[in-house]
Parts: sequence; C-alpha cells; structure tokens
Amino acid sequence: MLPIDMPDSPKSPIGSPAPAETPTTRPPVKSTAFGLPRNFLANRFVYLVISQRAHGLSIGVDVNPGKDCNFKCVYCEVDRSVLARNQQVDLAVMESELTSLLTLVRENRVRSLAAFANLPADLIELKEVALSGDGEPTLSPQFQQIVEAVVGVRSRQILPFFKIVLITNASGLDLPSVKEALKMLSPRDEIWAKLDAGTQTYMDEINVPDIKLDEVMANILSTARTRPVVIQSLFPLFRGQEPSDAEIDVYLHRLQELKAGGAQISGVQVYSAHRPAHRSDCRHLPLAVLSRIAKRIRTETGLPAQVY
Repeated sequence: MLPIDMPDSPKSPIGSPAPAETPTTRPPVKSTAFGLPRNFLANRFVYLVISQRAHGLSIGVDVNPGKDCNFKCVYCEVDRSVLARNQQVDLAVMESELTSLLTLVRENRVRSLAAFANLPADLIELKEVALSGDGEPTLSPQFQQIVEAVVGVRSRQILPFFKIVLITNASGLDLPSVKEALKMLSPRDEIWAKLDAGTQTYMDEINVPDIKLDEVMANILSTARTRPVVIQSLFPLFRGQEPSDAEIDVYLHRLQELKAGGAQISGVQVYSAHRPAHRSDCRHLPLAVLSRIAKRIRTETGLPAQVY
C-alpha cells in the first residue's frame, strides 16, 4: 500500500504540533471507500483505506513521506517529479492522527464517513496498522522512532489490540536501527517483504533497484529465520507483456531457496497493480495469469498463496 502525497494539515503556532483533524468533520470525496484517495481526511501522515490484502479496514502510517526509495518500480503510483510536502514525520502529529483514527474505530464511527456508510460490518473492522510510505519505510532515518511511537500508542489500549504490519521492499532489513526496531514488534505483528522477481534481469526491468536481488534474498532469509514473514509479489503487465514462464520458474526456485535456508514464510501474496501506475505502459495483469502463478506456488513450493 503506497500512499500518495498528503497535504499539510492546518498550521499551528510555532513550537506546537498541528492538531489532528477530526475525521467526522471532513466531507467525503467519493461515495465509495474503494479507490478513495488516501488523503481524503487531509491528515499529514496517517490515512484510512479498505485494503484487499488486509481483507478490510487498514490504518496506514506514511513512514517515509519524503518519497526516498531505492526502488523505482514501474508500477509505483508515487510521482517523484512532484516535491513532497513533508520531508519527515512529525512524531507528535503522527501520534495524534493515529490516536484519532483508532478512537474513530473504537467508537464505531467509521460509518459516519459517508464513503464507508454502506460497507459490510467485516470490512470496517480494523485489520491492521500498516507501516508503509511514499518511499521505502526502512530507509527512513526515523524508522526506529516511528515504530516505537506506534507501539507506544498501542500500549495505551485505545483498542484491546491492533496488529502492526511492516510493508517493505526488504532492502533495509539488515540495517542495525531496523533490526532494533523490529524487536519491539509482537509475535502477532507481521512483516510483508517484497519479492517480485526470480532473476536480476527481470528485477532490474520491473523494480529498477539500487540493490541486488541476492541482497534482498539475504535480508528476507535473515529476517525470516527469526520470525515469520509474508512474501508480497506484484506481477504487472508491462509493455503488454506478462512475466515469462522461465521467469516464474526461477522465481519459484527463489521461494524454494528461502524455505531450504530456514525461512519461515507464512504466505505469499500474488497481486498486480491496482492503482494507476505512474508509468502508462504498466497495467494490471489478468486475474487468470495471477491465479496460474499462485497455483504453481502452492503446488511446487508447498507455500500458501492467495491472489489479490
């Protein structure tokens, strides 16, 4: 879940954080929660979405609003030609916005937002608080502070418990500050680690990274030996072409390699570009192709795989 750029919240006196907006006072932008812009509440760092992969309501925290990323994925929706309005997270504002949305959920006021008014009850139950971002979350110099702040908000028990999910391209999982931050997560929290390719050539084409595939694999393996991870694999229709059978063959071998190395993989998310990509030559891969890939994952690796 990569958030689009968020507007500044109203200015506050110098030296004090801007107060979080009260969600119920904001008029809805659309009549449906699906496809709703993530900035519809006019928050700076925290947003509310219905997430397919979360199976319902997700509160997202934009950990890297400055858009810093070492991947330039062809399917990314973030327009980096536009200057980010927030270069870093104001922790006080982020905590206030998160507290406000958690309170909204606790008081069963999500339906007071017109776009969410007619959704089934199971879709407006909070499934997670996601650490995501306009850039790679683990590359934020504030990552450890942000995780500590979110865990701190959880400890106040605004809700009995909420799951924290880190959505990452896995490139920063070896950073000392990230390793320390991950120790604060509970066993019920999750790490969703990106693996979109089997070969370096395909990774270079789709992810356009500043890191090698072998490094990503090593980071996933090291982390997954310590705690279970979910593999997130996005396969786009790029320049009219789906990933080749040969590429999927090698991708499956990569999953098998992780398993053989002792990685705890709780599941594989197979999906495609749902939001409009910044590049016009990147489209959504047909469901039949995604389903075929997921079936091969289940059959050839024994891992659970689900299509989104």
